[in-house]
Amino acid sequence: MISHSRRHCVVELQALPSRIGQIRRIVSAQLRHWQLDPLIDRAALGVTELLSNVHRHAQPNKVCTVEIEFRLGRLTVSVYDSDPRLPVLRETRADALDAPDALSALETCGRGLALVEAVSEAWGARPHGDGPGKIVWFSLRATPAHVAPKGTVIIDTAMPVREPAPAAFVAVDAEAVAVNVPVTVSVGTRPG
Repeated sequence: MISHSRRHCVVELQALPSRIGQIRRIVSAQLRHWQLDPLIDRAALGVTELLSNVHRHAQPNKVCTVEIEFRLGRLTVSVYDSDPRLPVLRETRADALDAPDALSALETCGRGLALVEAVSEAWGARPHGDGPGKIVWFSLRATPAHVAPKGTVIIDTAMPVREPAPAAFVAVDAEAVAVNVPVTVSVGTRPG
């Protein structure tokens, strides 16, 4: 089942190897729709690792939910599963993640939470509040990709630019205003 709104998308699935590629494509398409193209590679890599962990470790089953949300300039990707055991970050050699082929080796070997930590600004895990299981998440800071205007924009320099309208001033009798209502009074000269 897939449901989504303008800034929120939820996908329920079995975390099987054949489904992980499909979810990666769904996440990529949703981020393109939200104009977050610069985040696609990192988000797809992170969700792949989280789903691989569900496939390898989750008990009693591999049913999970992937949720992506873009709010307040931050993309958050969460994976909910029914296994209550919280994941543990294993020590990884730093140079293993810096290798030129680290991202391309994704399909053949998982690097787990060390890779999620490397590609995200923040990540974490917590027990699921509404039932058994846990939520593992990561977040990425985002700004929407610049979208070039469609077509050519022509600026007519022959048309004069209008001057802004003069500001309107309103006189207020301070004694007529109810008590405890702040009144700003400015003293100065009025234009023209």
